[in-house]
Amino acid sequence: MRMALSAVVLGLVAAVPVAAQTPPDLTGVWTDYVAPRAAGAASPQGTAAADLPYTADARPKVEAYRKLVQATGDTPGGYCLGSGVPTVIMGGATYPMEIVQRPEQITILYELHNDVRRIYFGDRNTPEADRLPGRNGYSSGRWEGDTLVVETTRLVEQVDTRFPHSDQARVVERYRLATGAKGERVLVIDFTLTDPAFYTKPVTGQKQWMAVPNGHLLPYDCAEEGWRLHLEQLEKAAR
Repeated sequence: MRMALSAVVLGLVAAVPVAAQTPPDLTGVWTDYVAPRAAGAASPQGTAAADLPYTADARPKVEAYRKLVQATGDTPGGYCLGSGVPTVIMGGATYPMEIVQRPEQITILYELHNDVRRIYFGDRNTPEADRLPGRNGYSSGRWEGDTLVVETTRLVEQVDTRFPHSDQARVVERYRLATGAKGERVLVIDFTLTDPAFYTKPVTGQKQWMAVPNGHLLPYDCAEEGWRLHLEQLEKAAR
């Protein structure tokens, strides 16, 4: 009798569904995190490889672009254009980013160039045929335990960026929380860029961000100076 009762109790316990694990909340403003290191030691993040493993077809494209802008130092950013994925993951010039997290979508706002990325989950994803290509591509996300995994495709070919790539590129990011040397809340992002048209093997990188309690992004009116100069030219022409 006791054995039968135990079996019933075990059956009831097994029938109770296990609650889904709640993912960590990444919402907030994040800025560059630089871990303490010995004097003269190189930073483990934020620096691209001196010579990426380009394919024979990709290297001339990259070299031709760099030669073209070498004299002027022109960059897409100088024309209010974001760097695109995966370069945007690395941030730029200590500008912060803000993450807004909802169950069906994560939005990342970068202060630099007012750049925006949207990461969709589950049914929130757009049908494959409706996913438009762009510098930031199309990103879908999922949670693997406490790690956010983001896959980005639908990128356009770019040679004007820190990590050049073709439109065949695929980028996988893994976001996880860690604790800094002084107890800071640190967001670690590892990415892998796979692109058989541009690289002979995957390219990897890492960026670390530090939470800014009650932080805010500032306006970044990249085009305002150009607009003012245009108005001045119009005024001169009207005289």
